[in-house]
Amino acid sequence: MPSLSPEQVELVVQNRHPDPFSLLGCHRLLASGSASEVALAGSGGEGWVVRTYLPQAVAVGVVTGDDGEDYPLTPRHHPHFFEGPIAAELGRSGRPYQLRLETATGQQQIFYDPYGFRSDYWTDDDRTLFQAGKHLRLYDKLGAHPLTLEGIAGVYFALWAPAALGVSIIGDVNQWQGRQHQMQPTAAGIWILFIPGCDLGDRYQYEVQTAQGQIYQKSDPVGFYHEVRPRTASIVTDLDRYTWQDGDWLQQRGQRDPLSQPIAIYEVHLGSWRHTATEDPPLLPSDRSTPIPFVPVPISGYQPRSRFLSYRELAHSLIPYVLELGYTHVELLPLAEHPFDGSWGYQVTGYYAPTSRFGDPEGLMYFIDQCHHQGLGVILDWVPGHFAKDEHGLGDFDGTPLYEYADPRKGQQPEWGTLVFDYDRPEVRNFLIANALFWFDKYHIDGIRVDAVASMLYLDYGRKAGEWVTNQYGGRENIEAADFLRQLNQVLFSQFPGILSIAEESTVWPMVSWPTYVGGLGFNAKWNLGWTHDVLDYFTMEPGLRQFHHNNVTFPMWYHHSENFMLVLSHDDVVRGQGSILSKMPGDEWQKFANVRCLCGFMYAHPGKKTLFMGLELGQWEEWNVWGDLNQQLLKDPLHHQLKRFLQDLNHLYRSQPALYSQDFQESGFDWIDCSDNRHSVISFLRRGADPQDFGVVVCNFTPQPHAHYRIGVPEFGFYTELFNSDAREYGGSNMGNLGGKWAEEWPFHNHPYSLDLCLPPLGVLMFRLDRDRQPYGQD
Repeated sequence: MPSLSPEQVELVVQNRHPDPFSLLGCHRLLASGSASEVALAGSGGEGWVVRTYLPQAVAVGVVTGDDGEDYPLTPRHHPHFFEGPIAAELGRSGRPYQLRLETATGQQQIFYDPYGFRSDYWTDDDRTLFQAGKHLRLYDKLGAHPLTLEGIAGVYFALWAPAALGVSIIGDVNQWQGRQHQMQPTAAGIWILFIPGCDLGDRYQYEVQTAQGQIYQKSDPVGFYHEVRPRTASIVTDLDRYTWQDGDWLQQRGQRDPLSQPIAIYEVHLGSWRHTATEDPPLLPSDRSTPIPFVPVPISGYQPRSRFLSYRELAHSLIPYVLELGYTHVELLPLAEHPFDGSWGYQVTGYYAPTSRFGDPEGLMYFIDQCHHQGLGVILDWVPGHFAKDEHGLGDFDGTPLYEYADPRKGQQPEWGTLVFDYDRPEVRNFLIANALFWFDKYHIDGIRVDAVASMLYLDYGRKAGEWVTNQYGGRENIEAADFLRQLNQVLFSQFPGILSIAEESTVWPMVSWPTYVGGLGFNAKWNLGWTHDVLDYFTMEPGLRQFHHNNVTFPMWYHHSENFMLVLSHDDVVRGQGSILSKMPGDEWQKFANVRCLCGFMYAHPGKKTLFMGLELGQWEEWNVWGDLNQQLLKDPLHHQLKRFLQDLNHLYRSQPALYSQDFQESGFDWIDCSDNRHSVISFLRRGADPQDFGVVVCNFTPQPHAHYRIGVPEFGFYTELFNSDAREYGGSNMGNLGGKWAEEWPFHNHPYSLDLCLPPLGVLMFRLDRDRQPYGQD
């Protein structure tokens, strides 16, 4: 007689059973039980039964590990649900057993029964931490993890889907059959299953059945590797196989204060920095024990005969390029997996997976390892403010708004057509905070730049009247988002001292880059988008009009010390019809290049860390095109080549002068000499290092009109060496200057006891430094 009711079997068949392990697998039956159990237990008073549901099977048997003896199983209540007794000794042993499956075509498979393995991989402690939003290594427990249970290799899967009626794993391991590997629900809405025989490189997804009866195929939210778009399956991988060589770098990073160091960041979009021909073979590692084949990915749209460079190819091309330019860091536009190239990476579906457009996770690890080996820091754009609506992604994940706010007035971002994370839900906060930690832990990044912080902080961001809801106090501030950011930064700096956490925040929200213990959001740097707006407005107007807008270049210093500001000329400044930085500049070709040099010289002399988007060094005429790549052919033109040399020298000068970076965020690091000469559009100021005797003098002339005998005050007597002149001949300038430097005169000026009589070049930035070893003629 059967040991189960038809109703129980039907729940398994429909993937709706609340506890698949209570039916499937190996179970003990007692003679004192039900009539059906007595029949299966036999006269010995104890029996063991194996049950399995295999939709493609016509015959199934149990194969023991000792003598290979088969125990045939019999269909019960359904042609693909099988049940049968096995030897008591085998049942009592608890050892894994195998199933022999035969299909209608006569094919046979032998595999270990997943329901013969019980795992405590997800523990009560994990549940408690996750529900509190404090599981810092959530990525070690959710997702797909290769491991060995009871001597058998396989993959352990865990998924958060509390409202799902049933969840199955579909993929290569079961020919994408949605009922063979039904997961076991546990507390806190976590579904788990160990699949023996599943291996690295296997593709998989979750088939989620909602309470409304809908069936979704979802990528793994904590999947570490995904297929190349437009395919959406996750791929089993092992993130611990790579052998890192950057231990010294990480140790030194933890002992440094990044805010007192030079930081000049090259912002780059890997997919449009440089392409290669589709027929060019990719660079592959020489030692790979279990390869996951890398297939070069062609560029969609504009360049069908070109392909993306792989992470490893970028390690051997981008890193030397950035180092040659003299930058300290490279900032990568979002690398988390995203379906649409045109989103630039900002509409994410796979937060724990580097995009497979450029290769596998080990390739990115190699790239970052090489950056550190050659002294280059790595910052990653991170997007916790919103996520893509694609069906395989996080939206409506288990039939409910699991990751997003339920109220569309909070959960929808109409400006971008995306969904907004529910920052009030502890598990969602945990998902995001663990994700940030994940990139530092597994990929050794040195910082994150958090995208669109303003969209997180304000409930009315990008929404019209009537499309948003106030907070509990009637205000527009998203209080739980602010709390989330504070928690994020507290955790990051406690786990990884010496890193950067940079906010792209465009409003006047106070204390963004102040510590959380004084009420700040806890970032240690903030993009100064006000500076960018004011300065680009200033430089794009005709020079003759700049005298009426002098405030654009002087006002930022009045609020500079309110935050730890980073000055930026980013990707957002060269898209959507804005044109390139060079094309924005007024005047003829010579003046356009001179304006760019003047802009960058002023930027590097101004307090604050620096970020410049790729292509500025080439003098791109066209705005950034995500489907194109940089036009390196421009360097054949002398003016473009000279601009690249200018930025190289500017970066190297910046890194060599502590006065330009060591006190960026101290009031003692900056003093105006004269900020009031709007008639000539000239400003002058001092930059000071931590050593009181270490200071530099900066003079900026923002018009094409040169000035002879222009006098500025200086604090000490001596010879002031001209360290830098943006108008130098080697940069394409007119080569006006001060013949290497000037002696100070005992002529009080600008409230200083001494002064310099200077020649100011057109659209030029000059930097001087007191040479304390040089004595006037006739003095020893």
